[in-house]
Amino acid sequence: MSKQRIVLVDDHEVVRLGLKALLEHHPQFEVVGEAGTAKEALEKVAQLRPDVVLLDIRLPGASGIEACEEITQKYPETKVIMLTSYAEDEMLFSAIRAGASGYVLKQIGGEDLIRAIEAVGRGEALLDPAVTQRVFQEVRRAVKEEEASAFANLSQQEKHVLLLVSEGKTNREIAKVLFLGEGTVRNYVSSILSKLGVSNRAEAAAYAVEHNLKEYL
Repeated sequence: MSKQRIVLVDDHEVVRLGLKALLEHHPQFEVVGEAGTAKEALEKVAQLRPDVVLLDIRLPGASGIEACEEITQKYPETKVIMLTSYAEDEMLFSAIRAGASGYVLKQIGGEDLIRAIEAVGRGEALLDPAVTQRVFQEVRRAVKEEEASAFANLSQQEKHVLLLVSEGKTNREIAKVLFLGEGTVRNYVSSILSKLGVSNRAEAAAYAVEHNLKEYL
C-alpha cells in the first residue's frame, strides 16, 4: 500500500514539529516537505506534488486561503486540509470556496486528525464537528434566500393567486376565493406568467411548488 505524501504548512516551527511527530507514528503517512509561508507552500507543492497539504489559514504575507485556491486550481490531485485555531465563519466559507477538502481546528485530537487525513485521501470532504452545524445553517439560509428571491417580483396578491393556481383551481374558482372578478384574475395570471418567465399555468404551478411558495405567504 503506497503512503500518503504530506506537506505541512504553518508559520510556527513548533506546530510543524508536533504534526510531523504525530504523523511519523503512522506508517501510512510520509511527511515529504514543510513550509512556513504561502509562497514556500506553493513552491513545495509544485516540486513535490504531495497527496495532501495540511495548511494553516493564517500565514505571513499571502493567506492560507489564497494558497489553497492556487493549489487546488493548479494541482487538483492534491487535497488541502485547512488548519485553524478559531472557528470563524468567514474563514470557513472562504476555505470551502477556495477548494479545501477539509477544515479542522488545531484543537483536534491526534487520532481525529489522522482519520481526517485518511478520509480526505480517500476523496471525501471533511469538516470539524465544531463547525459542521454552522455550514448547515448557512446552507439553509442560502436556500431560503434563493427561494424568497424566486417570488421577489410578485405582489402579495399575485402570490396568493399563484398558490391557488398551483392547487389546480380555475380562474373562476380563484375569483370566488379571493373575491375578485374573473377578468381581474385572468390579468393576474397573465402577469404572473410574464414575471416568472413561464409559458402556462402548469409551469407556474410547478415553479411555485419547487420554490416552496407556501412558506412566503
